[in-house]
Formats: sequence, C-alpha cells, structure tokens
Amino acid sequence: METALAEAFRLLPDHLGQHVQVSATALALGLAISLPLAIFALRRPRLRTVLLGIAGVVQTIPGIALLALFFPLLLGIAALSGAWFGFEFSALGFLPSVLALALYSVLPILRNTIAGVEGIDPALIQAARGVGMTRWQSLRMVELPLAAPVIMAGIRTSTVWVIGTATLSTPVGQTSLGNYIFTGLQIQNWIFVLFGCFAAAILALAIDTMLGMMERGVAVRSRMRILIGAAGIALIVLAALGPGLMRAPAGYLIGAKPFAEQIILASLIEQRLKAEGENASRREGLGSTVAFSALAAGEIDAYVEYSGTIYTNYMKRTDTRPREETLAAVTEWLAKEHGIAVVGGLGFENAYALAMPRAQAEKLGIRTIADLAPHASNLTIAGDYEFFGRPEWNALRNTYSLRFSQARQMLSEFMYRAAGREADVIAAYTSDGRIQQYDLVVLEDPKNAIPPYDALVVVAPGRAKDERLLKALKPLIGAIDIEAMRAANLQANEGRSPAAAARWLWERIQNAK
Repeated sequence: METALAEAFRLLPDHLGQHVQVSATALALGLAISLPLAIFALRRPRLRTVLLGIAGVVQTIPGIALLALFFPLLLGIAALSGAWFGFEFSALGFLPSVLALALYSVLPILRNTIAGVEGIDPALIQAARGVGMTRWQSLRMVELPLAAPVIMAGIRTSTVWVIGTATLSTPVGQTSLGNYIFTGLQIQNWIFVLFGCFAAAILALAIDTMLGMMERGVAVRSRMRILIGAAGIALIVLAALGPGLMRAPAGYLIGAKPFAEQIILASLIEQRLKAEGENASRREGLGSTVAFSALAAGEIDAYVEYSGTIYTNYMKRTDTRPREETLAAVTEWLAKEHGIAVVGGLGFENAYALAMPRAQAEKLGIRTIADLAPHASNLTIAGDYEFFGRPEWNALRNTYSLRFSQARQMLSEFMYRAAGREADVIAAYTSDGRIQQYDLVVLEDPKNAIPPYDALVVVAPGRAKDERLLKALKPLIGAIDIEAMRAANLQANEGRSPAAAARWLWERIQNAK
C-alpha cells in the first residue's frame, strides 16, 4: 500500500498540472463562447431557443463519447491543413479535450446569463432607459451587474462539470487525474482509483469555494471578496501548473492501450530509452483506434500492437493464415498504407480466447470452443467493452454457431472476477496472468477462427529509421516469452506498479542471455 501511495504522490505534479491546464483552458474558451452568445440572444427569442436547445443536446452526449469524436475530426482537419497550407497541429490529447470540455461548459453559463438578465425587474430597465441610457449602456451598466450573481452560479456549475469530466480525457491521450482511475482499474490498484477520485474532488471543491466567495462578493458589492476569491484561484492554478512549466520536452512519446500489459510494455520501452540517455514519456489509456491513428499521424512514436488486431480490424481480413504469412501481410500493409514500420515481435502472443472456470469446464466436458457450442444457449459470456464489436467475436460466433443466453460487457478486471459467478465464459487474453490467478482454462480453437496475435513493436513513419530509438528497442525483440509476460501481468494485477513490473521483466531478459 505504501509503495502504491508513494507512486501516486510521485505522479501527482504532472497529472494535476495537466488536469488544471486542460480544465482552465476549456473554461476560458467556454466563457468566451457562452457570454457573447447569451448577450447576443437576449433580445432574440428564437435564437435564444435554438442556442439553448443545441447546448442542451450537447450536454446529453456522454463525456467520453464527445471526447472520442473530436479526435478523428481533428486528425482529418490536421491532415488537410498540412496538405493545403503546410501547417500541422497535434490532434492527440490537449486540443480534442479542450474543445469537448468547452462545449460541456456552455450550457450552464449560457442558461444562467439569459435567466439572470430576464429575471431583472422591468421597472429598473425602464428607469435606466428613462435617464437616457442606450440599450447597450443599460445592459452593461444595469442588467449585467444585477445578473452577475446568477451568472457566477452558472460559472461555478460549469467549473465543477469540466473538472469532473476532464478525468475522461485519458483515452484521447490527455494526461489528467483520470490516469489514476483508468490505470488503477486495469491493474487492480484501488489506491490509484481512490487517489484520482479524491484529487479531482478536492480540486473541484477548492475552485468552487473560491468561485463561491467571488459570487458572494458580486452579490454584496464586496471587491475584497472578489479579489480574495480570484487570488485563491490564481494560486491554485499556479501551484498546479508550476511543476509542469519546469518539465523538460517530451522527447520520444510511447503509447499504451488501457490494460495492464500495454502499460507495462510502454514502461519497459520508456525505461530502455532513458537508459540510453534519451528523453521519453508515455501516454497511457489510449483507445485502440486512437493509438493506431496517433501512430500513423506521428502523434506518438512507438507502441506495442498485435498482429491479429491489425489483420482483422484495420485490414478487414476474415480469413485465417499461418503465423508467418499473417505477419508478412501485416508488415507489408502497415508500410504501404501508413508508413508504419514493424521493428519486430516481442516473442509472445496475446490473443483473444474464450476461457471458463476449470471446475465448470471439467464438469461439462468442455475442452474446445466446439465442445462449448452445444451448451452456449444456457450460458452467459462476458467480454471487455470492445470485444463484442470486434471482427474476432463475429468470426467465433459464425464459425462455431455460438449463441449465448446473454452477453455482458465490463472492464477486464471485473470480467475475470465475474468468471464462474456472473459469467460462465469470458473473453480472456492468452498472456494474462489472471488466467492462472482465477484458475481458468483456455478453450482450444480447433478451427482457427482467431488469427495469430503476435505482440509487435511498431514505430511511426518518421521514426522508421531512427537509430537511437531502434537501438533501445532491439534488446526487446524476441526476448519476452508468454510465461514471462503472464508473470509480469500478474505482478501488476496484484498491486505492483507497472514500472516495477517492467523492471522485473528487463531483469529476466538480462538473466536469460
């Protein structure tokens, strides 16, 4: 527990600083959008209705979906901008997060500004016009000051929403306090999960308290309260951003998908680069499509991908070929279509596989997926949040005529725990140490519905001939067998940090030479 807590505090300056940076930028952008729109719509009822309707619809979109939608949109715009104007920008992390969060901040500010002005006694407005004020002067000198407390309440609501929703920006590559939560869930590090939740809550409460002081100051015309609240917010922001401002350039950026094995391998690559004197960092929790698109666009420099994922999801192949042919086809397609280079395989395979509790499989006489098919209609299957949308699931279902009574989606951590309880069969990963931990048996795939899933180190087009990067990666190629990977995965899932599991993996590689 102490090790996990120490690791959480070590990461806090970076995670908190980037969380504050993206939240503050999104709120500033949201204010810049909301206030002018609200003022412009005050005397235009139809426009007001349309704007509030659009803002309301945006608010109903799940935060993680809105964040994910901005990434491919910006990636396309960046490609067009580079081709037409020679100007490229990063579509990973900060920009999609800021834009999505800014949209989330619009509704409370827009709604409260309109409601605050409309709630003013008409007699006061008539009095202002009676003393010769123009409509703009009345709005600026009478209506907006009187509506200020209501507007501040909207800003407070937006602030809490944005700080909370910013934890969901991890899958699109933005480091935040959400990194604790996403990583903790994947490696069963509940200290990380709680730490991330509490840190986000404390940040939101601290900022909300300062804004509350400013709101009261506006209501009672107290400049001192307004200044104290503003100074408090400035101090919180500067304290959070301070360590980040001193941070060195990222250098090599290593990607990782949102599960333990990926985080361990990204840590291992990062450590090898640093051992060679290079500056390196990693982006964890990237969705599969985000990671691949980011690599192809040069947003990240390297990560570990699986040949089966490329073969089925990106190449759209449904046939199954021998391992050597699959690897050759994948390597050729990556280079030809995206300029991505395959440095080599790590030496193990991490394929999707159906697994059952050993006792239940033995009781039913099930050793293969073909044996499972007659029993499937009475059984429940659980998979991770993307499994049932992948081609592999369709291939398994069609090849073996699988028809389960129920299919349940859940995080992999809960999926393994659910085996034998809420689920009879799970979509496991062959290199996952939790197969042994929970005494599961992997069912054989005699018809080869699932293609080979070799773990491959892939690098971005601009890094394909980078000798420094290739030098750091070379000792890892072919050096990790499946037993070593399972052991490292199990260590992470039992509370050891991914960085420590990566160091253990490197020691094992060295001892094997």
